[in-house]
Amino acid sequence: MERHEAIEKLSTIVNKDLRSLANAYEVTVFKGKKINKGWAGHVLERHLGLPINSSQSPNFGSWELKIIPLKYLVSGKLTVKETMSITMIDPYNVERTDFENSHLFIKLRRMIIAARIWETKQEKRSILHSVTTFDLDDPVVYNQIKADYDEIRETIQTKGFSALTGKMGVYIQPRTKGSGHGSTSRAFYARTSFLKKYIFPEFSG
Repeated sequence: MERHEAIEKLSTIVNKDLRSLANAYEVTVFKGKKINKGWAGHVLERHLGLPINSSQSPNFGSWELKIIPLKYLVSGKLTVKETMSITMIDPYNVERTDFENSHLFIKLRRMIIAARIWETKQEKRSILHSVTTFDLDDPVVYNQIKADYDEIRETIQTKGFSALTGKMGVYIQPRTKGSGHGSTSRAFYARTSFLKKYIFPEFSG
């Protein structure tokens, strides 16, 4: 499926409740009392006719699909709720791969990013707010993300994987991912400052 076709198809469910669609598409939202954090993205994948994907390759070969939550501030203004997970960090691979050939670059190069409204932890409702595209073609953005990657790569090379910290990176940070605070798995995350500035500037509140 071409990206423009996916945009058209996703546009048909903008302003629709993804929680209701999760039931229709048989997507698991809760496993017991534990939330399936990827449920909303899985709904979009099912809507596009895509098997649920966890590989480090882009969802559709040439472009990647991501979804981020928005939340209402006390003022009533919408803003980006949290960072966006991009791809897992494989220290062996990152240590030996420059940015232009990295999983991070491949994921960020051409994207569809959907925004949904998060209301409560119970996830009884979540409206798909909007769908937009992102291409890693702005030299300023490209160079900064490359610098973030190179910092992470050099740290792995010189200090080891365990030396990575969420304080690193201007736009892209390495953070633990997985269950519990003792998790040793890490992933690349796009900071909220990056998402607000370049993806959804209207939610910069």
